[in-house]
Amino acid sequence: MSIYAKLTELAITLPPIAIPAAAYVPFVQTGNLVFLSGHIAKKDGKAWVGQLGNNMATDEGKLAARSIAIELLGTLHAAVGDLNRVTRIVKVMSLVNSTGDYTEQHLVTNGASELIGQVFGAEKGAHARSAFGVAQLPMGACVEIEMIAEVA
Repeated sequence: MSIYAKLTELAITLPPIAIPAAAYVPFVQTGNLVFLSGHIAKKDGKAWVGQLGNNMATDEGKLAARSIAIELLGTLHAAVGDLNRVTRIVKVMSLVNSTGDYTEQHLVTNGASELIGQVFGAEKGAHARSAFGVAQLPMGACVEIEMIAEVA
């Protein structure tokens, strides 16, 4: 099944590439690797603000991470022109705005990892990953995620 058929089956429409809010580019390709800049969670077009362990629960953070994965897929599509060229999602790094005693950053990040696995399948979608708790993110966003993909 093509990646786009899978996205249709999941009722996902890829968003257009977001315009960077600071001095960086949305992606860089070197050789067969595409590095996607960090994307923050958005809700209703604005930063999805919250801090896990304070005013946001793990389930909501997981939804935010899933929404970022969709944004990342939109950027990856813009970068490579055809998501069927992706041979592997190599790495996902997730930053979770959380209190010092919050310990479920990995569960929040599953929101992105699980969707990537659904879209690309077990072989291409299985990726290395890091999930960090941080004191704050730009605009108070609850989660920021970056990704590295390999393309043919």
